[in-house]
Amino acid sequence: MVNNLRYKFAKIVGKLGGQVVSLKGGMGKSFPGWLFLKVGSYEALNNLAQEPKIGSVIITGTNGKTTTTTMLIKLLSEDTQISSNFESNTINAIATGLLKNDANLGVYEYGIRDFEHGIPETVQRLVEPVGVVYTTISREHTQVLGVKNPFEKYLAAKEALSKNMKDGIIIANADDPRTAYIGLKKEKDVKVNYYGFDIDIEDIFKESPIQCPKCGKELQYSKRFMNHRGIYKCECGFKRPEANVKITDIKMEPNRWYVTIEGTVYNYPNKKNISFKFNTNLPTFGVHNLYNTLCSTTAYASFTPEPQNIEKTADKIFSSLTMAILPPGRFEVVNTNSGKIVGLGQGDNGDAVKANVLFMKQYINDKLEFIYTTPDIGEEEVFEDHLEAIRLMNPDHLIVIPGRESVEIGKEYYNQIKDEFDSEFYPFPYEEMDKRINGIVDLVSKSQYKNIIITGCGEEQAMWEEIKNKIKNNQ
Repeated sequence: MVNNLRYKFAKIVGKLGGQVVSLKGGMGKSFPGWLFLKVGSYEALNNLAQEPKIGSVIITGTNGKTTTTTMLIKLLSEDTQISSNFESNTINAIATGLLKNDANLGVYEYGIRDFEHGIPETVQRLVEPVGVVYTTISREHTQVLGVKNPFEKYLAAKEALSKNMKDGIIIANADDPRTAYIGLKKEKDVKVNYYGFDIDIEDIFKESPIQCPKCGKELQYSKRFMNHRGIYKCECGFKRPEANVKITDIKMEPNRWYVTIEGTVYNYPNKKNISFKFNTNLPTFGVHNLYNTLCSTTAYASFTPEPQNIEKTADKIFSSLTMAILPPGRFEVVNTNSGKIVGLGQGDNGDAVKANVLFMKQYINDKLEFIYTTPDIGEEEVFEDHLEAIRLMNPDHLIVIPGRESVEIGKEYYNQIKDEFDSEFYPFPYEEMDKRINGIVDLVSKSQYKNIIITGCGEEQAMWEEIKNKIKNNQ
């Protein structure tokens, strides 16, 4: 902590910064917090973090952070005053959220790719979150600012956000062995609420070996739901924990999915276990978003000060959701004026691209063209995961475009797969983003195919959202 006078002055400066910029996006998500920390120092964040009466909840993971955070904000806002920030994964953004007045609870998205830039231990120490929520952990960008970041270090950095917690709740995906193991190791220190599937959904991807996070041997799966998520065990004794919150029934209709969610969790504000069960319906937005729904439900039930509202509020929020819940740049299916069905959105890791192709698959009614944007130098593991998804779709025509800075490595990835498909390479340069965006839009406009999927690496929001908007408006 810092002295009271410096803290108060830093807070005034930070709030003035919030009046200078729009808080709807861009710098508004981080600039006020940056000013606050610049004046008050990082240690002043600890003062600021004491202001929410219940405490703060931080959401992390490889995929699903923004969607889960968005859902959780909607749920908790029905019951209490919250401060929040999402789509900006920095300590500055957390500080910006905490600068908002009179909150009982803080809800913040926080992406972590490595120790050096994500500083998870520092964030945990200063914010002292009463909740850390894990969506899922899978192979992500293997390069961070040009430096190789092995998966083991990436996983350890995610774990560090909750490693030193001594009070509160960890929310972990029971079906994901990596987040489940993080939870199991912390059960002696804090409460852990797990979520998972209790339904029959089979993964259509080729099964790949998954290492046990405890001993390193290969896990044995009796069921796979999505990539590495499923029912698993290891000869060392590690196995999937029982889920506290489950989807126990699902009926998939063309326009909505009807689900039953039930569970018993430890509720932090009331310091007791509470139970609930409700039926609701959701957009047909993919199996990965069923996990985001479960994750946000578990976090909501864990931290609402009004647990008697869970069933009514959850049904109200979920049944009102549309595809607009998807964050900017994320995968969306667009029906163009020319009659084409175009699925497009960011997929910087294999898990995301697999989710995208599963989502697109339900819309395909004709031959398919796949426009794939590649990873960069040193990201061969990401490419391998992407290739598995491309092979599953078995496109009639494949177009490969560099998705990051290196055109040369994009061409190398193309050369590895060009003979498998009817394929072409377009070397749109990263430095000329308008040329890349307009080039992709032009490819869609001139395409002879009625079904087109565009996904892979690239600018996480700006590029994808602009392509999406141009396709919506120009076709």
